[in-house]
Amino acid sequence: MSLRIVFMGTPEFAVPSLKALVENGYNVVGVVTATDKRGGRGKKQLLEPAVKKYAVSKAIPVLQPERLKSPEFIEELRQLKANLFVVVAFRMLPEAVWAMPAYGTFNLHGSLLPKYRGAAPINWAVMNGETETGVTSFFIQHEIDTGDLILQEKMVIHENDTAGEVHDRMMELGAQVVLKTVQMIESGNYSLKKQDDRLATRAPKIFHETCEIDFNQPAQKVHDFIRGLSPYPAAWTTLDDKELKILRTTKERVQHEQKPGALLSDNKDWLKIAAADGYIHVHELQLAGRRRMSVSDFLNGYVLNVKNIL
Repeated sequence: MSLRIVFMGTPEFAVPSLKALVENGYNVVGVVTATDKRGGRGKKQLLEPAVKKYAVSKAIPVLQPERLKSPEFIEELRQLKANLFVVVAFRMLPEAVWAMPAYGTFNLHGSLLPKYRGAAPINWAVMNGETETGVTSFFIQHEIDTGDLILQEKMVIHENDTAGEVHDRMMELGAQVVLKTVQMIESGNYSLKKQDDRLATRAPKIFHETCEIDFNQPAQKVHDFIRGLSPYPAAWTTLDDKELKILRTTKERVQHEQKPGALLSDNKDWLKIAAADGYIHVHELQLAGRRRMSVSDFLNGYVLNVKNIL
């Protein structure tokens, strides 16, 4: 039986995976993605998902259901007569959807499962100071991120990598894994591995209020926290009663007598913040109401109050 694939995904992260299937000659008979959203200034602009834009450019039929359980969507999906569903960065699917195709439904997840099950695996891996992560393809089952493993590929997390940089490298690695997984399913030459739940860790959704930086912690933990949330949703502190997002840092472990959270700067080129056992050197930041910028650009237009200088 030749493959007829429906691809499900929404953001930019999913596009290389879809592109890999199309460019390698696979018959992608439909794409399922999120509905268009209003955004931009004043939310006047209708924004299309990145996956939709690519699918339209290749004349692939696009479905944008509001409800994945709606009978109308289920019927539309059935009419595509697909025998394999591929899911990359999409919503949780109801069983009526994932159980539909003869060859099953596999998902690409941004971790080495069973580690970091959940919505934010890249962020949590970086925040926790991991030096290695990867991607996993697995067949979807009832409980989220618990299905049988098909393929895993590892990748390095460097000392100063941000979550955004890991995301971008993982996006390309993920496309390779999706393509390999489809090739394995097509040939029937693969074996499944059950996940060991005893090794499972969680990567829950991250909320703004939990992104405030605690400078009472060791410099390494503060540094990992900041880079793990960069560029989004971004770690933050306050400066002159305004929210200050800190986006890129390096750490310095050194004994000092400063109070954690104290700012030191020459008001020209550098800014560092005291942590429990050293300093966090700030390289990129964004003050509320301003654009993202280097610390030197920031200091060129913002004079820190005397009370902030130590």
